[in-house]
Amino acid sequence: MGDLGWIFISTLLINNFVLAYFLGLCPFLGVSNKLEVSFRLGLATIFVMVVTALCAWFLNTYVLIHAPYLRLISFIVVIASVVQLIEMAIKKTSPALFRALGIFLPLITTNCAILGLAIFATNKGYGLWEGLVYALGAGMGFTLAIVLMAGMRQEVEKVNAMPKLIRGFAFNLIISGILSMAFMGFAGLFSSS
Repeated sequence: MGDLGWIFISTLLINNFVLAYFLGLCPFLGVSNKLEVSFRLGLATIFVMVVTALCAWFLNTYVLIHAPYLRLISFIVVIASVVQLIEMAIKKTSPALFRALGIFLPLITTNCAILGLAIFATNKGYGLWEGLVYALGAGMGFTLAIVLMAGMRQEVEKVNAMPKLIRGFAFNLIISGILSMAFMGFAGLFSSS
């Protein structure tokens, strides 16, 4: 498998932003009660990550060559702008989804997974294609994690025999821990021997 394939698989499964780096936990725990909303938020996050990776590459290659100290501020401005554009597009095309996402759509702006993507891609020295594949893998990994969490939460809501002590947020953290441990198993799959 080529370098791009390894970058994608590694970011999607092994180095999942939510389950390995614990980035993007606010939407992961907050929005993941309904499968449809989680999936759509994941798609919006994929789009923001890909555009952010493209903009980060452009900024690093052409704009911030002699001013790397402006990198963080530039990334934040790009992320906020992209999320604002997506929010306006969703509000116009799907008002029901806009209402369902509520406050969590603007929270993509402060989603540390998006900023982490721009910083990680820059620190790893990825070019345009590597950065885009990295962003796609990270976004799909985020979507996979949030959709898995939503599916499990929907199934758990149907169970009436659960003790009151672990209902709600406590059980969500237990599910998150189990998902995280399950994804750690992927690290052994791709080790070279």
